Amino acid sequence: MSRSILSRYLNPDLLAELAHVPIEPQGLVIGNLAGAHKSPLNGFAVEFASHREYVLGDDPRHVDWRQYYKRDRLFTKQYELETNLVCHLVLDISRSMRYGEGDSQKLQYAAQMAVTLAYAIIRQNDKVSLSTVDDRVRGTIPPGTTMAQLVRMTQHLDGVDPAPDTNLGGCLTELAGRYGRREIVMIFTDAFGDLEQLEAAIQRLRYARHEVVLFHVLHRDEVDFEFDGMIKFNGLEMPEEHLAQANDIRAGYLAALKTFMTDLEAVCQRNRVERVEVVTDETAGRLLADYLSERTRRTIAGR
Repeated sequence: MSRSILSRYLNPDLLAELAHVPIEPQGLVIGNLAGAHKSPLNGFAVEFASHREYVLGDDPRHVDWRQYYKRDRLFTKQYELETNLVCHLVLDISRSMRYGEGDSQKLQYAAQMAVTLAYAIIRQNDKVSLSTVDDRVRGTIPPGTTMAQLVRMTQHLDGVDPAPDTNLGGCLTELAGRYGRREIVMIFTDAFGDLEQLEAAIQRLRYARHEVVLFHVLHRDEVDFEFDGMIKFNGLEMPEEHLAQANDIRAGYLAALKTFMTDLEAVCQRNRVERVEVVTDETAGRLLADYLSERTRRTIAGR
């Protein structure tokens, strides 16, 4: 793969912003590699968790003799395993995500964020996967922990071609069936679609005890609607064109957007999903660094 393809998704300035910011799970994680995150599985490794009364067959090496001398009963030490974080990145590549130009295009911006996060996750020896979705799951790069994973991701991203329609909820439901353990799922999307289907998919993920983060990606034009004069609006996911005076429809559009944002936020709050608002004229590195710093602060405070 040429260096130019990799550079489209990995910006040195973005990486510099995240150089010293760890990515922590909000809850306990389960994995199969030795890592830096606490597991809910009790065992004999790493960090002391609690005592339990000795039973025949327990390894005598883990008997706490101080407790025996104090209480005249045998207790064994239990420990918390430290385990790896597994993060699944899900990128909406539907045609509505193609709005904008250059690095401010929603899909390009979201792809850069996803690959940058993947780099940060791999750097701390954790696992990351990538799935691209539109009306179906277009492709999945299975979880990996090496820098070669970034090559596979960017090669895949460079070859995707979106379908006309969006079925984010159906795609997430399918992916939920593939994810085996309690992990982190980060979704990059404009969320334009059926919110009831999206909520059903999120509930499926939450039922499996995955942590879900939704990066809600919008272009500044979609947020502020700063158009003037007569404008021809072309549908990205439906072959429709509308000629309208921008001033005549601005108030109605902004009211509809506010309703949509309120409904999406309600879906996230009901299901304990973190929603991160992203507007593509913001500096991606600073946005990610601020988000991860706040995430780490909350994680430490909750321990």
